[in-house]
Amino acid sequence: MNKLKSHFKFSRKQRSGIFLLLLLIVIFQYLYFFVDFSSDDVPINQVELEQFQNEVDSLRLVEIENRKPKMYPFNPNYITDYKGYILGMTNEEIDRLLQFRKQDKWINSARQFQNVTKISDSLLAVISPYFKFPDWVTNPKLKRSFVNYSNVKKTYKQKLDLNTATIQQLRKINGIGEKLSQRIIDFRNKFIGGFIDNVQLQDVYGLSPEVIERINNEFTVKTPRHIVKTKLNLATIEELVTIQHVDYELAYEIIEQRTLREGYKSFDELTKVKGFPIDKIEIIKLYLTLN
Repeated sequence: MNKLKSHFKFSRKQRSGIFLLLLLIVIFQYLYFFVDFSSDDVPINQVELEQFQNEVDSLRLVEIENRKPKMYPFNPNYITDYKGYILGMTNEEIDRLLQFRKQDKWINSARQFQNVTKISDSLLAVISPYFKFPDWVTNPKLKRSFVNYSNVKKTYKQKLDLNTATIQQLRKINGIGEKLSQRIIDFRNKFIGGFIDNVQLQDVYGLSPEVIERINNEFTVKTPRHIVKTKLNLATIEELVTIQHVDYELAYEIIEQRTLREGYKSFDELTKVKGFPIDKIEIIKLYLTLN
């Protein structure tokens, strides 16, 4: 027992050493947890930093450019209120252009566009590079090949046959380019024998009523496609659905109305049928006979 106690007896110097050791431990622990020994002076490579910053700036400029609304070539004659607003035109400038077009007049140059609208030189410089005029305007030599329209209507004998018209002949019509002329030919070739009547031009996508009127003044169907007309007052649903613009639902309604009326007395009565495409009645009538 005395030997065990002897291990825990310390001299004054030993006790002072132990106390000093504990004190150092506490001080180092405090410094470890509460004192920041990290250095704020981080070495920076200025050359690499500038290269990185330049790259970030260039990417930012690319992104800003990509977010800008894209502008594509357009014909200034067809600028709408919304299009004019997007281009930066004032309401007064847009109104001047629309009033000019109401007179059936056409803008044929950037300078004429400015004279009509009174836009500033700076705005004209921005938008005029995107002006796209028809070939006969930008290349006056082509203007001679277009038909000179007048108020005098051509006779049946003077007109060309629409069923034999070529792309070159159709392109002479003001308002018809290569795509539209090809589209007319392709639509005609869908039917063995071609068109039955000029009214079928209404089914050619992209032809406006004004352009169709110009075509009708120069062309007519002289060799119509032969068809066997369907008897409206005797036709079955299966027979009616073979007609353009008539589907099964419409065929059913036509027969239902025919029963209620005890037969159709005129084609105009078809416009009373539910869901009947009134704007296509002239085309549908090509395939029908009352009895």
